Amino acid sequence: MVNWFFRGWNWCRRFRHRCGYGVHSPSDFFLITFVVYERMAFYAYRTLHDKRKTVLSLPHYREKVDKFLFRFTNYWQPSSILEIGTGSGLSTVYMAEAKQVPVHTYDCCLHQDVKNLLASYPQIVYHAEDAWQNMVDFSADLVHIAHTPYYKEVFEALCSKAGSRTCFVIASPYATKEKKEWWNSVIADSRTGVTFDLYDVGIVFFDKQRIKEHRIVNFL
Repeated sequence: MVNWFFRGWNWCRRFRHRCGYGVHSPSDFFLITFVVYERMAFYAYRTLHDKRKTVLSLPHYREKVDKFLFRFTNYWQPSSILEIGTGSGLSTVYMAEAKQVPVHTYDCCLHQDVKNLLASYPQIVYHAEDAWQNMVDFSADLVHIAHTPYYKEVFEALCSKAGSRTCFVIASPYATKEKKEWWNSVIADSRTGVTFDLYDVGIVFFDKQRIKEHRIVNFL
C-alpha cells in the first residue's frame, strides 16, 4: 500500500514530464514517444508473460518495465549485453528476446529456477560468481546494472570503458536515500552524457558529442 501511495505521489509530481512535452531534441523525443510510451503488443510479450510466474520470488521489475527493456534493447541494437545482478532473470530474457546477441549476466549465486529460465536462450551466459569483481574486463554496448548492492563499484569499474555507443540502464535509482544521492551524482558526473529518469530505471548515455542534459519521464 505504501509503495503504491509513493508511486501515485511521484506520478503527480512528474505530471508535466509525460509524452515528451517540452523535449526539443528529435532523438530524445523519439525515444520517449516511440520507445518509452510505445503501446504496441510486440510478438514476444505473451510468451514472456507466461514465464514470469516461475521466478517472481526473486528480485524483479514490474512487467511494464521489463517490456520497456525489451523495446529499448530493440531500439538501441547493441552488439552485446552485460547485466550485473541477474535477480529473477526476467529482465535478462526480455532483453535477449529483443536482440539475438551475446548476453552475459552475473549474480552472486546460482538459482536453479533462474538457470532453468535462461536455459532456452543459448546466447545467455549465466555467471554465478562475485558480480562486480569478475567482470571488469568485459565491455558491452548495453550495460544493465540491475539487482546488485555493488552498483557503485560496478559503475566505477565500467565507466572508464564507456564509449559513444555505450548505454547504462540502472535499476531502482530511488530504492534508498543513499542510492538516490548516488544517482544524482551520476547525473552530474562529467563522464556521463544525456541521462533519463524513468523512476524505476535510470538511463545513462555517454555520447560526448551531445550537450549534457537530464530528462525526467513520467513512466509510473
